[in-house]
Amino acid sequence: MATLQSLFQQILRMRWSDYVDIALVAFLIYKLLPLVRNPSTMRIVRAILGVVIVAWAAELLQLYTVSFILNQLLAVGLLAFVILFQPELRRMLDHLGSVKFRNILGVSTKPAQEMDVIISQTVMACETMSQERVGALIVFARESRLEEYFKTGTHIDGQVSEQLIRNIFFPKASLHDGAMIVRDGRVAAAGCVLPLSDSNRLSADLGTRHRAGVGISEVSDAVVIIVSEETGTISVAVGGMLKRHLAPQTLERLLRNELCPAEKENEQNLALILKQKLQKKDKEDHKNEK
Repeated sequence: MATLQSLFQQILRMRWSDYVDIALVAFLIYKLLPLVRNPSTMRIVRAILGVVIVAWAAELLQLYTVSFILNQLLAVGLLAFVILFQPELRRMLDHLGSVKFRNILGVSTKPAQEMDVIISQTVMACETMSQERVGALIVFARESRLEEYFKTGTHIDGQVSEQLIRNIFFPKASLHDGAMIVRDGRVAAAGCVLPLSDSNRLSADLGTRHRAGVGISEVSDAVVIIVSEETGTISVAVGGMLKRHLAPQTLERLLRNELCPAEKENEQNLALILKQKLQKKDKEDHKNEK
């Protein structure tokens, strides 16, 4: 009881700036949490936790030699940390630096109708390429701008269309081996080089195209479509997870859920409101008939 009273008194003594401070910290933690889910970032988290646990255990058990070694390591720890995890830190900073203010606030950059056209054109292209056994690797950038990988390809800045996508991945085209990056609702670049995943969860029969698709989804929040050249199978990689053997209808539904969830939620709410109004009207008509 005394603890609750002390806590209540501390809350009463808080100023408005303290509430703003807490809200900002909570918001930053909420936005940074998705980064920790990436396998590359988890390596950094595990390394930090490992050092902290070992240091605590050494002090608790009075292991003077281990404590001495840790103290010497911590003296140059920051420099060693930057050297060892330079790729992961660069990706994290690139992700944070590329997040637009409107994306932080959760504001959609493209209206629902425009995204519908982009998704429909992409699904039609993937369906045709799947039937013709044409390999494809399409990356939809979201908050992470993928600038590092965008620079490895050829700048296009074209409107997303079935014809353009099929032309880029035509087997004899010069850009068909690389990845196509869609950014801000436009085909930003093609022939891009992506990092390969070294996850042991992937099947041994998956080739470079699938490992590249999973790899870019591990280090960013991108949505990646992979069409197999050997089997024509359509797959999607998100957050390091690969969903295989997708039908065109399933692919379209998945893209809508990932690329425009706000619009989907608004549509569902609107449908629910209309349904409730119709039910209410039917009840009123039924009463009037009686």
